[in-house]
Amino acid sequence: MQVVRADDASGAGRAPVALTIGFFDGVHLGHQALIAATRRRAAELGVGTAVVTFDRHPATVVRPESAPRLLTDLDQRLERLAATGVDLTLVLGFDDVRAKEEPEDFATEVLVERLAARAVVVGADFHFGHGRRGDVGLLRAVGHDHGFSVHAVELAGTELAGAAGGGGVISSTAIRRALAEGDLDRANTMLGRDHEVRGLVERGDGRGAAELGYPTANVAIDAGIQLPAPGIYAGWYVRPGGEAMPAAISLGWRPTFARASPPLLLEAHVLDFEGDLYGEQAAVRFRQRLHDEERFESVDALVAQIERDVSATRALLASG
Repeated sequence: MQVVRADDASGAGRAPVALTIGFFDGVHLGHQALIAATRRRAAELGVGTAVVTFDRHPATVVRPESAPRLLTDLDQRLERLAATGVDLTLVLGFDDVRAKEEPEDFATEVLVERLAARAVVVGADFHFGHGRRGDVGLLRAVGHDHGFSVHAVELAGTELAGAAGGGGVISSTAIRRALAEGDLDRANTMLGRDHEVRGLVERGDGRGAAELGYPTANVAIDAGIQLPAPGIYAGWYVRPGGEAMPAAISLGWRPTFARASPPLLLEAHVLDFEGDLYGEQAAVRFRQRLHDEERFESVDALVAQIERDVSATRALLASG
């Protein structure tokens, strides 16, 4: 996939494309369905496929006080978009100027002049431009004048993912809510994969290895990233080269040691691993929630629970 940044003077070229537009946080199953519809339209027209996205969430500029935590950083988002099979992603900067841009100007500048759009595929409730004044109807009016068609796609529901009790719309907001509520199964179902966060392995107090006998990698996660609810999880620790190793994961405040609240600590005990992980960029994938974080009256009781969690993690991940 070719990635073109907003400040790339060479631009994306003038080869015609079918495209879709959005922030695509998480590149979840709903996003994937929208991109698949775009690819089908491109095949019908015999043109390439493109995604238009932004370098930051528009809410961080328009309403920073209520901007959401993100499911994916920009690098993750681009990796996920590449996996959908699109030919090109245009990453636009989002700032005060972009926020105040009239939708007609955006459509002409980006869709017509920059990307030579032949077809635009968006969700049926799509809005864009200053004051969210742009919608499907406005896009169709611009398309009529500039030679591109507009196709509105109904938002995908959770029945697409085979979720029990499905029927709700798959959205980044719904996934964030599920994660915050501790409903990892539902969040992962809507994502179509295990929720993954990334960060640098930092040195902790060494208590996991020295006092508990279970060394952990302490992964520092950016405060703008959406974590699951505090608790104990089974999942995977992924090294920079892509090696995924089973891990028992603790996300919380270590109440047994009377640690003050925030920030949360993300600690991954990598099963059957001996070595130094300090200073490496890690990815942590949450497969299944085991239980809430607990406070124990003794270190021995805590160690006994860790042993049970490690056994449960081993069995769960071995079974797929």
